[in-house]
Amino acid sequence: MNRFSDSDLTCNDFLGGRLRLWQPRKGYRAGIDPVLLAASIPATVNQSVLELGCGAGAAVLCLMARVPELRATGVELQEAYAELAKRNAEDNKLPLTVAAADLNALPLDIRQQQFDHVLANPPYYRSGEHSPAKDQGRSIALGERTALSDWVSVAVKRLVPRGYLHIIQKADRLQDLLLACSGQVGSIEVLPIAPRTDRPAELVIFRARKGGRAAFRLLAPVVLHAGTKHLRDGDSYAPEISAILRQGAALAGFSSI
Repeated sequence: MNRFSDSDLTCNDFLGGRLRLWQPRKGYRAGIDPVLLAASIPATVNQSVLELGCGAGAAVLCLMARVPELRATGVELQEAYAELAKRNAEDNKLPLTVAAADLNALPLDIRQQQFDHVLANPPYYRSGEHSPAKDQGRSIALGERTALSDWVSVAVKRLVPRGYLHIIQKADRLQDLLLACSGQVGSIEVLPIAPRTDRPAELVIFRARKGGRAAFRLLAPVVLHAGTKHLRDGDSYAPEISAILRQGAALAGFSSI
């Protein structure tokens, strides 16, 4: 895939303008999902973080903007997006290391490291389950080419003992995710994300711990929008969601570390 020219890109505000990210006009563009994923991670100063499939860097850079002095690495299959992640890190003066690599063939220097937190936003759709996007980058980002079990296995290998794995995924793929994690991690917590109070969850944020032994927990859902339907122009995010998106707040709902 060719690298993006400036005319192929837009520069968009995240976290109320604390972060500005270059994204392709027609390729995969980050929505609120990576922002919510970043907000869910209880990283602290000087910890190490790895994002698998970092795209243009939205999730890991949102996390770095909230938590200072993280040692952060991103891995991205598509070289054009990896270059965007590097550019976004530089423009926002955040020390993110980015590797363009397949997660099943990580560079040696990454395979020699372990991290306090590994995060991922794997493709939402099983292979052949969705209509292929015309844009190659978007198609790769949305459609599964690497099995979900491989994402989990690679992530677990890169975690320190008692380190945390965080994944955001479609709610209807929770069973796949639980099967992929069987025997590899414990202390699993699942946080459903529902669009409104009367709607079923469409997403889940999955947290697990390497070597964890606590019982499985299905948590109360986080609701994105106030009210039961959209009544006016503009967004209708619930106050706690607006604080995440506009001010870089952490996401409540998981148990405290």
